[in-house]
Amino acid sequence: MPATPAPARGTGLRATVGRWHALRPGVRDGLLATALAGLALVPTLSTIGVELGDLPERPADVGAVALALGQCVPLAARRRWPAACLAVVGAAFALHQALSYPPTFAGVGLYVAVYSAGAHLSRSRRRVAVATAATVAYAGLAVTLSALGSPNRLPAFLAFYLVLAVIWAAGAGVRRWRAQEVEHRRLAAAAATAQERARIARELHDVVTHHVTAMVVQADASQYLLPAHPGRAGEGLASISDTGRRALTELRYLLGVLEATGEPEPAERAPALGRVGHLVEEARRSGQPVEWIEDGERRPRPDAVELAAYRVVQESLTNALKHAAGRPTVVRLRHGDEHLEVEVSTQSPGAPAAPAVPSGGRGLAGLRERVRMLDGDLAAGPTPDGGFTVRALIPTSPASPTRSRS
Repeated sequence: MPATPAPARGTGLRATVGRWHALRPGVRDGLLATALAGLALVPTLSTIGVELGDLPERPADVGAVALALGQCVPLAARRRWPAACLAVVGAAFALHQALSYPPTFAGVGLYVAVYSAGAHLSRSRRRVAVATAATVAYAGLAVTLSALGSPNRLPAFLAFYLVLAVIWAAGAGVRRWRAQEVEHRRLAAAAATAQERARIARELHDVVTHHVTAMVVQADASQYLLPAHPGRAGEGLASISDTGRRALTELRYLLGVLEATGEPEPAERAPALGRVGHLVEEARRSGQPVEWIEDGERRPRPDAVELAAYRVVQESLTNALKHAAGRPTVVRLRHGDEHLEVEVSTQSPGAPAAPAVPSGGRGLAGLRERVRMLDGDLAAGPTPDGGFTVRALIPTSPASPTRSRS
């Protein structure tokens, strides 16, 4: 039988680290304190311990064990009460050195307590106060050890102090990095929320404005036709009903996408290039003479590309109904190998042409943003004869990934 391959060592290590980080911080700190306390009782690890006074050693007794535990056990609260943890561990370390007990691995607890104070003291004033108190306490310990006959001189005490200062600075650096990460995530979430709100507003504007504008135009026409031509007025009312149904269909599709229920909508309900004809027919029923020209061979396009082209036609026809009702409009769609070009031109309404950048509206601005996100370009402005043209050039293979309609 072939031998079963052994699991990769890196995989087991990552799993262990993952399980460790999955524990609550308080549990991790308790396990750390327990581990240090256990290692402090191992005689062979005494050489790794911290020795500052170098005084003649006295035999270990119950007091030595108590002071060793005093340098480890408080670490279980190093995140919740970092200042108190440093005070207790520092006092136990100072007594351990002054009483010249044999060094143990428990002395490493001082390094952990100093790091924790730098990393978890949140208020700047409290950090300054704790750092000042710790410095004064260390100076007192150095004087006490010298008075007890320590062979170490000022450079040795300064070197040890610098080591503690570097450890404190490392903890402070981690605290600042964590704060920056939290702020970065907050800003990223706020930006994502704003972007999503803008997308929802853009979609609702595109759907609601177009259909409501068409219904208003049709209703006004029916109102004038009703006394003299009730049959034609009835056709207008039927057209209003049909336009309302189309609006409800698109709104249901849009709400289904926004709710992200996981139930994909039927493809035929999604606005796409194949439904541009409905927009043209709807505009014609509203009294807008629209000519539709399609050049090139239609081929499958990414969903976002087709939806952007559809929205360009939709918004352009809506503006034509608003500002140039009854004027001839041409919708031209050109299928290229690398680009999809949409052009909607409306003749002069006999009044001053609409500005290239609409004031107070979000329609063309939203279209520009939609097309720009697909690495395309949109231009809108008056023509020399007083009309208005909207032209969009959309790459058929955008550099940025597009989202599926599902």
